[in-house]
Amino acid sequence: MAQDYYDLLGVDRDASAEDIKKAYRKKARRFHPDVNDSPDAAEKFKEASEAYEILSDPQKRAVYDRGGDPTGGGFGGGGFAQGFSFDDIMDAFFGQSGATRGPRSRMQRGQDALLRLSISLADAAFGTERELKVDTAVRCTTCEGSGTADGGEPATCRTCHGQGSVQSVQRSLLGDIRTQRPCPTCHGFGSTITNPCAECSGEGRVRARRTITVNIPSGVDQGTRVQLSGQGEVGAGGGPAGDLYVEINVEQHPLFTRQRDDLACTVTIPMTAAALGTRIDLPTLEADLESDEHDKSMTLDVPAGTQSGETIIARGRGVPRLRGVGRGDLHVQVIVETPSKLDSQQRDLLTQLAGLRDEERIEPELSNGHRSVFGRLKDAFR
Repeated sequence: MAQDYYDLLGVDRDASAEDIKKAYRKKARRFHPDVNDSPDAAEKFKEASEAYEILSDPQKRAVYDRGGDPTGGGFGGGGFAQGFSFDDIMDAFFGQSGATRGPRSRMQRGQDALLRLSISLADAAFGTERELKVDTAVRCTTCEGSGTADGGEPATCRTCHGQGSVQSVQRSLLGDIRTQRPCPTCHGFGSTITNPCAECSGEGRVRARRTITVNIPSGVDQGTRVQLSGQGEVGAGGGPAGDLYVEINVEQHPLFTRQRDDLACTVTIPMTAAALGTRIDLPTLEADLESDEHDKSMTLDVPAGTQSGETIIARGRGVPRLRGVGRGDLHVQVIVETPSKLDSQQRDLLTQLAGLRDEERIEPELSNGHRSVFGRLKDAFR
């Protein structure tokens, strides 16, 4: 031992195991041959590795502190101490050693579940409550999620002795390198169930049908997902349940169509009503619900001279805003119906009207949909 191991790592002789580990990480990052190409980097990395291999082992450190030789012959022909763990090198660069992970818990969080629910436009707009039957994994009531029969406990795995992993040693030019993998006997749990529950076969959960109540908030739209926390699949080992998502499908309405928070519909009125103006009673979306009679209809004022295709907007008659305040609007498109069958009296009256309006012979205005300069000038002179 030509050098002081404590001096090599830059720590005091009473340094804790955590201080020694931190010091080694710093040295390894600095002098590893893959990141430092200076001539003495490999030698300094080897010295730091030897120092850490001794000082990180309580027994070897005790021998070294008493003045003995804890290496048992020192280094081999590679560059690492004999029996030096590959996990220690990974720990130096990534700050985590595989040996510290330990066995994984049998209790796992369950998966989320997804259901689709079809509701009417009125229920989507104003909210509703539904009862759903769902088939999911639930906690086994026989073993209370433990997976063992008769209230027993899982036994410590005889292969890994409760560690959840096993190590293998491979010889290489660098020396003996230890690698770690999950135990094949207990699958990383560190324990085995020797007497599994007959109801759940050791899973801690069983499949069952249950009924849940879903509250659909007002304003949901096509594709909206309502989250029910803890109502999904129960995890393995009786672990906590995931979440249940209810995806909304809004059924088509015979009168209204929805455009975000707005509603739209079409009404057809006679030519005379469009010319003179009128008031019509229009059913509302509330008519689909058990609501007060005065909420089931509204009066729409159609101004005189309304043209076919014009839209009248009824403010606040649309869909309540999801997680917001107020409602959207109702857009009513007016279609003016031209009479196709006239009796003699009706024809005479329309003929008189055409004469009064100087419309017996007309000159139609032809265009491609855009007002020409000539057309705008003509309207101005009129």
